[in-house]
Amino acid sequence: MDSISNMLSKAESMGGSDVFIIPGSSPMVKVNNNFVKLSEDRLMPPDCEQLVQAMYQLARRDYGLLAQEGDDDFSFAIPNVSRFRCNAYRQRGTVAAICRIVNFELPDPAAMGIPQIVLDLASQRNGMILVTGPAGSGKSTTLACIVDKINAEREAHIVTIEDPIEYLHRHKKSLVSQREVPNDAATFSRALRASLREAPDVILLGEMRDLDTIRTAITAAETGHLLLSSLHTIGAAKTVDRVIDTFPADQQAQIRMQMSMVLKAVVSQRLVPTVDGARVPVFEVMTVNAAIQNMIRDGRTHQIDNVIYGGSDKSMLSMDAELQRLVRSGRITREIALLYAANPDTLAKRI
Repeated sequence: MDSISNMLSKAESMGGSDVFIIPGSSPMVKVNNNFVKLSEDRLMPPDCEQLVQAMYQLARRDYGLLAQEGDDDFSFAIPNVSRFRCNAYRQRGTVAAICRIVNFELPDPAAMGIPQIVLDLASQRNGMILVTGPAGSGKSTTLACIVDKINAEREAHIVTIEDPIEYLHRHKKSLVSQREVPNDAATFSRALRASLREAPDVILLGEMRDLDTIRTAITAAETGHLLLSSLHTIGAAKTVDRVIDTFPADQQAQIRMQMSMVLKAVVSQRLVPTVDGARVPVFEVMTVNAAIQNMIRDGRTHQIDNVIYGGSDKSMLSMDAELQRLVRSGRITREIALLYAANPDTLAKRI
């Protein structure tokens, strides 16, 4: 059986995105959304356990954490190869792991297809910016690019709270403190509360996972900091509803008021398959203007999509309009565009 280092090195050289170590299967790498075998060997449970233990050694992490919790997130690097973000877990009494391949260098926004309208959000000085989308859609990459632009263009103290740390930020014009949960802080909410005493200008919160974290994040955005975070939602309106619905019913009116004041933008993104078998990111951008503030405050979030799709505000971007552009340029098929569209009937008429 090949070593885990050799497997991961091979996967990186193939341009893979994720490596799968699961009992009963050959080790697999996902390349352009297709599974490719890294070896013809079929992994038995002892093989998987040996490989996962080797990952923990590379990460210098206690293997006992997996036994205690049943799953565990961590990251590590292989010199001259890449960084890897891993989730190890138990299934049917055996051990398995999935490793996301993360480049050492921060990605080039242009090469990643991140539009300028998203990068321009780095000019915000306070409030809350949320990047949303399904798992594996590139949210962390988009957030890293926004942070890097802030880092390169202005003097600030940037505090990131991640689980685990993916991209390493060097100090440029800004100072960057990167904290990893649970290695550097026990929980997201504890690290976020502590960050408010660390003279931050910008706080990157890897994910808003629970009520306590969301409440503290809103407070941080209210008190003059720029807070960046992510959610597993699709679309601006659903994102706002998700945040508000996290709170008890008797608090939601107050939270709507607070969100209308602190929310600056919601970026939603999805990875869409192209005609050549690759994947291209598609973005929706909602920037909060006076009309959207009123909709959030009054509980009329269902009307937000009409403002975005209207196209009159050039600081916004409609996902359906982007899908239409990709169809016309021949990058994606009509069927794929309609599958990912927010309003398939309207898009069908347009294309």
